[in-house]
Amino acid sequence: MIEGVQLTELRIIEVEGGDVLHAMKRSDPGFNGYGEAYFSTVEHGATKAWKRHRSMVMNLVVPVGKIRFVLYDDREASPTYGRFSEFLLSRENYQRLTVPPMVWIGFQGVDGTPSLLLNVADIEHDPQETDRVGLEEFDFSWKVEE
Repeated sequence: MIEGVQLTELRIIEVEGGDVLHAMKRSDPGFNGYGEAYFSTVEHGATKAWKRHRSMVMNLVVPVGKIRFVLYDDREASPTYGRFSEFLLSRENYQRLTVPPMVWIGFQGVDGTPSLLLNVADIEHDPQETDRVGLEEFDFSWKVEE
């Protein structure tokens, strides 16, 4: 696991007529304050990579579908410098992925239908604190084995 990244089990409460899926509470690990929460859809087979936030802590939850997350650590002072970490989040693997600032992230829709991603961020989105590079920037294969 990359230094500073957290994976937290989340609770699903089964209720007649529709379930309750927890995402984040103030007392949870990874909670660093609240800036904004937003949803993104990820189409099957779509890959969105690479991006990093210089200040934002992301708390990522996938309540619908299945998304493959790949993190890359290029922080020279980090004990996990040069490492990748992969996570597959879905309702069946219902967890929250907390990503600290300065860790590169990419993700890919791997369900047969569109997936839904929730980010509970500690600051409001600011395009000036985000870095982006192309898929080819890091030596990683996004090919999904069938």
